[in-house]
Amino acid sequence: MELDIEKKVKKMRARSKLKKILDERELSIRKCAEMADLKVETVRRMYNDTTMQYQRDTLGALCKALECEISDLLELIEE
Repeated sequence: MELDIEKKVKKMRARSKLKKILDERELSIRKCAEMADLKVETVRRMYNDTTMQYQRDTLGALCKALECEISDLLELIEE
C-alpha cells in the first residue's frame, strides 16, 4: 500500500518567471541586475530557470527592484 501512495505523489518544483517579466518590460538581464544590486550571473541563472536554490535576499532584491511579489517571480509546476 505504501508504494501506491508514493506513485500518486507528483514532484513539484519552483519555476522562475523572471524571463517573462523582463521580456514584457523590455529590461535586459544586466539592467535588472544593476537595479537589484545583484550579480549578473545570479540574475541570468534565474532568467534561464537554472537556479537550483532561491536565496531569500535575491528574491527580496528582485521584488523590490521590479516592484512585484514573490508569486510574480516563481510558480510551482509538476515534473
